[in-house]
Order: sequence, then structure tokens, then C-alpha cells
Amino acid sequence: MNTADQYLKAIYLVQAVEDGPASTGSVADALDVSPASANEMIGKLEERGLAEHEKYKGVSLTDEGIVRARDALSNYCIIERFLANVLEVEEFRSEARSLEAVIDDTVAERLDTIIDRSTECPDCFDAETDACEYLAEVEAEHTAD
Repeated sequence: MNTADQYLKAIYLVQAVEDGPASTGSVADALDVSPASANEMIGKLEERGLAEHEKYKGVSLTDEGIVRARDALSNYCIIERFLANVLEVEEFRSEARSLEAVIDDTVAERLDTIIDRSTECPDCFDAETDACEYLAEVEAEHTAD
């Protein structure tokens, strides 16, 4: 997954939480980057036809942007569930965020064969809690230890 895909995923999730266009500030916060950096990448996404940005209203994904964002979110879920369920990494969420930029689709597909991913993915991901519903059991186990 590349940086553009990370932005698409972030915009997609922020749009879900804000129930409308994602504000540049919210996207920047989600990615822990400056608003100027977020604005620059949003402009690039707009040039590629993946997003539409209206000043003071926010950014929305195009149909193609939504498809790419959902693919990126699926890959993120695969990485997160592999780290949590297979490798039992305690800090799986921060590790998944670090790895999502370097794991390509081929590796994600191979990890997917190991984790037995749900067919609902990525709809199983709750944008408000920033978590896959299938990780709740894993998180409960880690906090009980």
C-alpha cells in the first residue's frame, strides 16, 4: 500500500465518522501529518480523479477513490488481524500502521490465506472505534492478561 492509499483509507474513514465530506484537518489528524501535507496530497488525489475537494467544505472520494480506499482498508485489516491473531503482537495496531505502507497486495493476499478473513471485510471495520469487529475478542484477551 502506498501513501496515496493511506490517504484514501483515511479520507474514507473520516467521511464515515463525519457523515459527509472529510475536513482536511481531520484527515491530517488521522494520519498524524500537518494540514499542509494533507492538503498537498488531497490535491494530488484530486488530480488523479480519486477525490474531489471543495474549499471550506472538505474532501469526498470519487467512485474510483472509494474502491481504492476499500481495498486499502481490507489490506490494513488483513495486516492487523495477522499481527493480532496469528503472531499475537500486543501492539498490533501501531505495528499495522507502520507496516501498511510497505506491505503490497501480493503479501496481503498471502497473509489473507492465513487469517481466514470474514467476507464482510472491510465493512466489519468500525470507523468510530478504528477497529475491526473481529478484533474485539483479541483485544479483550490482551487486556485480561
